[in-house]
Amino acid sequence: MSQITTHVLDTALGQPAKGITIRLEKPAGIDKWEVIASGVTNDDGRIADLLKEGQILMPGIYRMVFETGPYLEANHVPGFYPVVPVIFETKDTSHYHIPLLLNPFGYSTYRGS
Repeated sequence: MSQITTHVLDTALGQPAKGITIRLEKPAGIDKWEVIASGVTNDDGRIADLLKEGQILMPGIYRMVFETGPYLEANHVPGFYPVVPVIFETKDTSHYHIPLLLNPFGYSTYRGS
């Protein structure tokens, strides 16, 4: 399993959000980010292999960008947040799970397990 994992749940439909593209980025200067990994949520709304096998991120600040607009459009749902950027900080090299709870007019996230 990847050191960084994610899971997207569509709380309006009560089901996993399949087909959402997600980018993992690291800072690359002032107001700039560099993509270090990307993937698409599976049928269960998860990406378990975001990082390559054996790839470990050093402690630091990262951003996970959820491309929610195409998912909402594909489900014929008017949405307010076409992109959800989640900036987080790792303190060590342990596993970090960053889930997203999504609905058309809001979202929430937390550090999962």
